[in-house]
Amino acid sequence: RYALSSSLIRSPALRQGLQMAAANRQVSLKVVSVASTQKDETFFEKNQRLGRKMSPHLTIYQPQLTSLLSVTHRGTGMAMAAGVWALGLGALISSHDISHYVTMVEGLQLSSASLTAIKFIIAYPLGYHTANGIRHLLWDTGRFLKIKEVYSTGYAMIATSFILTAILALL
Repeated sequence: RYALSSSLIRSPALRQGLQMAAANRQVSLKVVSVASTQKDETFFEKNQRLGRKMSPHLTIYQPQLTSLLSVTHRGTGMAMAAGVWALGLGALISSHDISHYVTMVEGLQLSSASLTAIKFIIAYPLGYHTANGIRHLLWDTGRFLKIKEVYSTGYAMIATSFILTAILALL
């Protein structure tokens, strides 16, 4: 009653209408037990009981270049983040410095091809993520957003990522 008669509602007509609505409003409460409100079946059990089929979602779609590049971009980002964390924690925990580990790798006497292949595998997430990141920056400027351009820049990005990674692996 205070809110209706106070100066918060300045319009007399609105105040009178709210008072009439409050006077004519009837509220009824239904008492229910706690047990009746608890769900005894899971979402999947309910759908099975009602005869609802599970949506096939990802299994019905043919893989597309755009979706594969997007998933790979996220994967390479996570791989690089995990690598940085591993190197950082390793540097904190290890009792040796980097020269000790370089000596260990040299002691394996790997062939030049093997060493280059290992360096390529390690460098690929950086090359791919960098090339695709530049592609995304170009999209942010409004360029290459037509579907043919998206695919052509996707193929160009894949080629660029391999070239960039090869350069890094050959250093």
